[in-house]
Amino acid sequence: MPWDMNDYPASMKNLNEVTKKKAIDIANAMLDEGYEEGRAIPIAIDQAKEWKENASSDEIEDYRKHGKPTQRSKEGKKYKSNPERLEEGEEVVGHEDGWAVKSSGSDRASEVFDNKQDAISRAKEIAKNKGTSLTIYKKDGSVQDKQSFDE
Repeated sequence: MPWDMNDYPASMKNLNEVTKKKAIDIANAMLDEGYEEGRAIPIAIDQAKEWKENASSDEIEDYRKHGKPTQRSKEGKKYKSNPERLEEGEEVVGHEDGWAVKSSGSDRASEVFDNKQDAISRAKEIAKNKGTSLTIYKKDGSVQDKQSFDE
């Protein structure tokens, strides 16, 4: 089920507006990637809280004003228009063919590598070029490391 600011998991009800928006966005993206709801929700909440702790006040204000939880179509895929793609951090995640590099709001990998270190190197390069962040995940979906490349 796609969530929005009017319909979201009960566990998000006590989050402030910006953190809730971010958590909904992350959870919807995780569902698009095939995560189960019960697993996506707590991970999304943790990541949204971490994002808010590490984001600048300008980033938070911009997301509060302009950020919208990404909508999903009936087929479970997000709508293709996403003007914020260049501001999204990069992620290294487990993939059926090895390790994938993708933008945090993306529903598919930009590249897939056999070797995790190769994926990390590529994701770091992209994140540095975009001036965003890199989140590296373990195969079980938990966060292994997070790095920031803000300019």
